[in-house]
Amino acid sequence: MPTVIETTVFTFDELSDAAKERAREWYRISNLDYDWWDCTYDDFSTICEILGIELATHPVRLMGGGTRQKPCIQFRGFWSQGDGASFEGRWQHAKGSVAKIKAYAPKDAELHDIAARLNAIQRRNFYQLYAIITQRGHYCHENTMQFDVRRDDAEATADAEDIITGAMRDLARWLYARLETEYEFLNSDEMVEESITANAYTFTCSGGRFG
Repeated sequence: MPTVIETTVFTFDELSDAAKERAREWYRISNLDYDWWDCTYDDFSTICEILGIELATHPVRLMGGGTRQKPCIQFRGFWSQGDGASFEGRWQHAKGSVAKIKAYAPKDAELHDIAARLNAIQRRNFYQLYAIITQRGHYCHENTMQFDVRRDDAEATADAEDIITGAMRDLARWLYARLETEYEFLNSDEMVEESITANAYTFTCSGGRFG
């Protein structure tokens, strides 16, 4: 014979403080299993384009069976000392990059400085520098990026490789900081509670997810 079991369920606001914390932890574990970083990646891709970086791409399979090209941006985080972000591509001079990055991100002094450094080294090399940016190894942070710096018509100035390497690694650090900020925002109590309420989730009295 079937047995009917009755369970009293609660909305998030009806839970005790301890049960609310358990409900938040359930949400954090279960509901960030999507590409939450896509908007940050899109912003970074725009910044790269402004700075003259053409990001490398790789094919990813779609659910329908086709493929699309995805930029070669990687990150690992946010708990270990070796975590970080990196990217791959080709950099060359982009006319007006300093003014354009200030227009795109007017309050971001770090990006302004990166653009200025890259523009200055290009100017000293008559705007003929380019660099191939690749990723090495299984880890993912700014120091796993390698740079092949060259000049079209002559040998690059002695400081070119160091300046480009420093600027690109600073850009990877910038990206990682933005990803970490976005992750912490999505996991904040305020955002978690807002999402739980919007989805009308219900819980047992101890904060376990019901249904």
